[in-house]
Amino acid sequence: MSETARPLVVIVSGPNLDLLGEREPEIYGTETLADHVERASVSAARLGLALEHVQSNHEGDLIEAIHAARGRAAAIVVNAGALTHTSWSLHDALAAFDGIVVELHLSNPAGREPFRHTSVVAPVADGLVAGFGGLGYELAIEAVRRMLDGGRAAPSANRAAGDKD
Repeated sequence: MSETARPLVVIVSGPNLDLLGEREPEIYGTETLADHVERASVSAARLGLALEHVQSNHEGDLIEAIHAARGRAAAIVVNAGALTHTSWSLHDALAAFDGIVVELHLSNPAGREPFRHTSVVAPVADGLVAGFGGLGYELAIEAVRRMLDGGRAAPSANRAAGDKD
């Protein structure tokens, strides 16, 4: 299968994820973002998917990456970091993306500080992978493959209400 025939998955990584391996290893582990992206790349190749990765500490760069994925990517896996809980701009950009969206977190936000319990990404995501550390990257890629193979999952109640579709 040629590279151009492989469905594209874009991983979008938000602020401070470039510090993985150094920042709060008791929460996020000792693996770097590059380690996690490599894991996702191996899984993507095994599953017949192409992969791109974008990381930025700047919200506008992440929005531009999501806009750039429109019309060319089958899916976005987004670990927006703390922007998950505050960025309506990311919410709106993801809502304008017509492919699969998987929200990803290394830790389990629901088991952490109260401000992390609400995600503004969730209403426009098809699914959530959280709390599995680096394994989450593989699980997110696997979820994308399965959703592509089985057709897109039925919209969640939030999405059915018009948040994304």
